[in-house]
Amino acid sequence: MIEAAILVIFPMLVAYGGASDLLTMTIRNRVSILLVAGFAGLALATGLPLSGWGLHAMGLLVVFPVCFGFFAAGWMGGGDVKFISAIALWVGFSPELTAFVLLVGVYGMLLTFALLFFRKFEIVPVALATQDWFLRLHDRRGGIPYGIAIAAAGLTIYPSTEWFQLAIQGI
Repeated sequence: MIEAAILVIFPMLVAYGGASDLLTMTIRNRVSILLVAGFAGLALATGLPLSGWGLHAMGLLVVFPVCFGFFAAGWMGGGDVKFISAIALWVGFSPELTAFVLLVGVYGMLLTFALLFFRKFEIVPVALATQDWFLRLHDRRGGIPYGIAIAAAGLTIYPSTEWFQLAIQGI
């Protein structure tokens, strides 16, 4: 049962957060809150030692201030900051955290270039012309739904985390 929760909670919430940002340019607070609550519940259920809690908290505490600075500079949205910080809690202060942050940067760059290229074209497919989310993505004055890059990086790195290893080993 715990293995199933490990394999479902994080991926489901991260995928939902990325999809939400794509469709609405918003990552609701409840996604980040549920990620933190899911982490706490699974940490308790698996008997994560206090030192483990500390290492995971360090992941969040390293990522949050940097991203909050990005938010203050106007480079990142508030929902993105909470989302990436909640994911960093799951990853913890580990080599995977470095890989996660680097992947966010790479995926974010690819997403930004793809959207800038896509926005050069004036043609909108008829089937998508009435879709608000598509028109938002196509708008040259619109932002970049960076939650997509954050989610993609989180889902990419998750199989390397200790959580995933616990699940496949059957705790």
